[in-house]
Amino acid sequence: MKDKEKELVEKESTEKKETKKLGRKQKEKKYGKILMMISFFFIPALIASLIIASHSDRLINSTMETILQVLLGLFVGLFLVGGYFFIKRRKEKIDPFKPLIRVGYTIVMICYLVCEVFCLVLFYGPNTDFRDWLVTTAMATMNHHYYCEWFYSDEEIEEVFSRNYIAEPDGSTNTSPLTEMPPVSPDGVYVNEYEEAVLKRDPGTLYKIIRFKVNNCNAYLAVIYDPSKVGVTTTKYVGKYGQYVTEMAQREKAVVAINGAGFQDPGHSSTGGRPTGITIVDGKIVTNNQYGRPKSGGLIGFNKENKLLLLKNVSASEALEMGIRDAVSWGPFLIVNGKAAFTKGNGGWGYAARTAIGQREDGIVLFLVVDSNASRSKGASMVDMTNIMKNYGAINATNLDGGTSSVIVENGKLINDPIDSTLAHRTRPIATSFIVTE
Repeated sequence: MKDKEKELVEKESTEKKETKKLGRKQKEKKYGKILMMISFFFIPALIASLIIASHSDRLINSTMETILQVLLGLFVGLFLVGGYFFIKRRKEKIDPFKPLIRVGYTIVMICYLVCEVFCLVLFYGPNTDFRDWLVTTAMATMNHHYYCEWFYSDEEIEEVFSRNYIAEPDGSTNTSPLTEMPPVSPDGVYVNEYEEAVLKRDPGTLYKIIRFKVNNCNAYLAVIYDPSKVGVTTTKYVGKYGQYVTEMAQREKAVVAINGAGFQDPGHSSTGGRPTGITIVDGKIVTNNQYGRPKSGGLIGFNKENKLLLLKNVSASEALEMGIRDAVSWGPFLIVNGKAAFTKGNGGWGYAARTAIGQREDGIVLFLVVDSNASRSKGASMVDMTNIMKNYGAINATNLDGGTSSVIVENGKLINDPIDSTLAHRTRPIATSFIVTE
């Protein structure tokens, strides 16, 4: 009896050991598979991060790069250890993946790796089109520089701008009087389609709005036939808060309005109440550089003869002496005295929603607004804005504030489609507007 009991105990002990051993093998196989899957996802990401690190002195310093290298080594090690246990403990009769799951997993991983390679080629490949677009567009914004600073060093950013820049025309607008606006062609014959679009109108019409496409985005050109009706207005809360262009237009009973110059926005709080540089309304100085000066361009104003003057390096008092009645400060200047700016590449400002103002030799004022697309990746370049103004006969034209600020209002209602940085279809409070009143 004792021998039988002893034999049963030994048998039970052996069975328990075998069960534990089998359970350990199954766990090793399971954990090995998990380690392989996790590592397989992280290894490409770490390799991409190291490549980016080698191109950027902003995102990752030497310490961070060392950490990434250690993590990469760790995950490669985990992948190898996991593979060892998985292969060692795998039995032919046990298939850990069902065929469809295995195929699906393989497809996902191939797509993931292809995307990694595609992104690396896109950001750092021999074709510079995407790089130029990203750098010039991001650096032209107020608070999205990080889109390119994450991936490129200062030297690489400077190299992009050496291929894309705008050189403004020399000098300021001459003060010679405007010529008389030609009458509507009695025989319906015009020099070209642009002249026909501008000059063909019903008698007594104050303005018309021409709609067209720029880079597959909506564009609006307001043609103002009486320049004496064009002026500047500001937010009611200058120095504190901005207002929507619709609010300014309704307050001033304007039939057409567009956004004006840029503004200071401390902390990117979107208050928009501090117009940059000099602001003059109805011959009175509203701001005088206390909120900074524009980096390019200068004073954009109408004098008492209703001529649009683009002036470099003038003070507010000098502007009043020159007869300026309404003005803001911004740029860059696109056309001065009929001479267009020299642009290389996309002009260095990228593609975005944009606003510009110009005037023809016959006095007709042009308000130009171009929308962006739903992802804010398109719009107009400075080259586009200059060419459009030239086509429609502007002899003086300048860029105004753009992006989310770019709006055109007709009879108190917004007629274009601004998009903000969150991709919401809305505009923002701003500091100044150009308006047309009857």
